[in-house]
Amino acid sequence: MAKPSDPKPTDASRRDDGAPWRNFYGRRRGKKLRPGQAERMETTLAEIAPAGVSWEDNPDRAPIDLAALFGDGRDVWLEIGFGAGEHMLHQAARNPDVGIIGCEPFINGVAAFLGKMSGEGLDNVRVHAGDARDLMAVLPEASIARAFLLYPDPWPKARHHRRRFVCRENLDALARALKPGAVLRVATDIEDYVRHTLEAMAAHPAFTWTAERPADWREPWQDWHRTRYEAKEVREGRVPHYLTFRRR
Repeated sequence: MAKPSDPKPTDASRRDDGAPWRNFYGRRRGKKLRPGQAERMETTLAEIAPAGVSWEDNPDRAPIDLAALFGDGRDVWLEIGFGAGEHMLHQAARNPDVGIIGCEPFINGVAAFLGKMSGEGLDNVRVHAGDARDLMAVLPEASIARAFLLYPDPWPKARHHRRRFVCRENLDALARALKPGAVLRVATDIEDYVRHTLEAMAAHPAFTWTAERPADWREPWQDWHRTRYEAKEVREGRVPHYLTFRRR
């Protein structure tokens, strides 16, 4: 496995079309890691980080070998921005025959997940501690069977909307990586982000919204595991929305 690296290095800080590389996430680090967390970041993370994701190791953006990553040809799921990893850990335990790759740029969240994962005996999780776009760029075409985007940063100010993860550029990258018929789940408690997501998805030719009745976006998925963030927002009176899209 590759050692974790920061997202794009400064010599590759612009997209291929010359536009600035805008982060869709906020800070990379919080408070100082405890010694045990720091040790897991040096050991456990290095063991489960996918090789060939960093620009330094793979400047040509050659597709990574998912079969080699998990040791077989199992279905692979992708979680973008897993926070502290409660949902990803739940899905990994519930679906031991599925390989799950999680992306999270916030180092403290990664460290929290590694602590939860310790002792669980799971061998079907891999973690990229960085920008999900770097991973999506090297995923083989039509290789991901399911993807999750759970409570992404809403960037509520209008001048920051261009930083929202749901945008044409990222949807193009997801569409390339998702298998035909694959499902993308999006959860958010921000009504404006719901509108933003539905508009972006309706404008994209590769996705269709699967909802047929109000319960399809008001009620959680049957295998849903509430995250710490969602529990906090519900206590504060926010209403979760659960959107499901299918890759055409």
